[in-house]
Amino acid sequence: MKKTSINLIILFAVLCIFGCNKKENQSKTHSESMKNIQVSDYGVTSKGDSIKKYTLTNKNGMKLEVINFGGIITSLTAPDKNGKYQDVVLGFTKPEDYFNGNPYYFGALIGRYGNRIANAKFTLEGKTFNIDKNDGPNSLHGGKEGFHTKFWNIEQIKEAQFPTLKLTYTSADGEEGFPGTLTTTVLYTLTDDNALEISYEAETDKPTVVNLTQHSYFNLSGNFTKEITDHELQINGDQFLPVNETLIPTGEQKAVKGTPFDFTVSKTIGKDINADDDQLKKGKGYDHNWILNGNGLRSIAKVYHPESGRVMEVLTDEPGVQFYSGNFLDGKYETKTGGKNGTRTGFCLETQHFPDSPNQPSFPSTELKPGQKYQSKTIYKFSVKK
Repeated sequence: MKKTSINLIILFAVLCIFGCNKKENQSKTHSESMKNIQVSDYGVTSKGDSIKKYTLTNKNGMKLEVINFGGIITSLTAPDKNGKYQDVVLGFTKPEDYFNGNPYYFGALIGRYGNRIANAKFTLEGKTFNIDKNDGPNSLHGGKEGFHTKFWNIEQIKEAQFPTLKLTYTSADGEEGFPGTLTTTVLYTLTDDNALEISYEAETDKPTVVNLTQHSYFNLSGNFTKEITDHELQINGDQFLPVNETLIPTGEQKAVKGTPFDFTVSKTIGKDINADDDQLKKGKGYDHNWILNGNGLRSIAKVYHPESGRVMEVLTDEPGVQFYSGNFLDGKYETKTGGKNGTRTGFCLETQHFPDSPNQPSFPSTELKPGQKYQSKTIYKFSVKK
């Protein structure tokens, strides 16, 4: 046999072995990601729906718990400077409190329109749509029966590199007053670098408006009775949207420089929260949209809790983020760490398009037409600073 033929046989054998090993490794990776998702019974709604809890675990021991009611994140753990993993998202201790209204939107997927729409109406292609009024004169987070109250179908993604859930919900034409049948898909992925990745997609059969977000409240101390005013926050945004008495943007895009809303350099949330400022009085603290610098998927905020050493970085491709300092938490419910959920015991960083965009042409459009695909991604990444 010629030397060339022998070399070709050897090369072919090597390629076969490499290919087999690659397939075996991929299969092993997919098997591991599936193995790191556990499913258990969570509760039964008043309508008789059986709710399941999905627990995702990464290689470090970080855990994410999600239920198929509202796509709600009921628990998310993160390590402190001593390596101790603790839950860092607020939530109820009883399943029925999620099922019966969830007044704070704890951990929920928000749609069809996150944040507020003025006077609960908007005009699209010459037609006016009246939607649910559930926040004074306005519509908030998609209405009383928004996506946070819906039963989501959940699948485990077998081919994913990391533990991943695919959540789907179809919103009927006219639901809560919104036009068009909207099919929504959300992916929750827990990566091995301690990041929660959330990917959103939506398609419609009629022109509509869409603004999806996630409404988890964070407290990096791991103690849900402690105020979050000692957390240090930095937001990559040079402007914010002032609001009127009902928290609807006035249309002005105001520079943060020289105001309590300047988080361009990291400072504690509590530093200016009680300042004599008209905007802070209207929101009883921070409850405003920041106009984010840059475009595409980029780092837009960082939160640091000095006592625990926990750091949370937020990345998104959205143009805005609503920083809400938990001003309307009212102490009516027990927390997961005992005690009550008092004012400012959690904060939200809700990545989004701007509030009331359907009524404000100068804001980035939230209109979605047939044939178009809504796509958005947000990452909450956790680390430690010692």
